[in-house]
Amino acid sequence: MRGSGRFVLLVLVLANLGYFAWSRGSFAALGFQPAGFGEAEPHRVELQVRPELLQIRKAP
Repeated sequence: MRGSGRFVLLVLVLANLGYFAWSRGSFAALGFQPAGFGEAEPHRVELQVRPELLQIRKAP
């Protein structure tokens, strides 16, 4: 039982380290990067389709 607890702890620590590295963009060279990591706001504005049709209304 003790060895399996250590194994689970090791897996959790490695998963957290992997997530931390991924969220910082460390795996971008391999093609693994968080959504929006390479995007900047000007690029997102260019992707909008007919933004002039957007209407902001108060809730009824």
